[in-house]
Amino acid sequence: MRNFIITVNGKSYEVGVEEVGTTAAMPVITQASAAVPAAPAAPTVAAAPVAAPKAAPANGEKVLSPFPGLIKNLLVAEGATVKKDQPILVLEAMKMDNDITAPCDGKVSFQVAKGANVESDAVLAVIG
Repeated sequence: MRNFIITVNGKSYEVGVEEVGTTAAMPVITQASAAVPAAPAAPTVAAAPVAAPKAAPANGEKVLSPFPGLIKNLLVAEGATVKKDQPILVLEAMKMDNDITAPCDGKVSFQVAKGANVESDAVLAVIG
């Protein structure tokens, strides 16, 4: 479980988010742990819909994030033909804009959207 503080309309909420699909063992609630009073629940806030990641093309070269950051801008259109070393998106990290370039010639298929936060080694796009 990871805890986050989310601000909506100027009001902050603390929320806990549980990762799904991990191989770690999930805790089991027992009678002893069930007797412990729970912390007050944060008000429920409707989350903005998140688009499901697109399936990466079977063939093509993946463009991976070199570090965690924010997708600030997509520099080419989805499906555009790009040349090797052509900038395809801007990744902001530590308040610096970093151009991410195509590793080869081909058509770009983005796996992220503008405004998304990404981790290191996340697939940003596939060039194929």
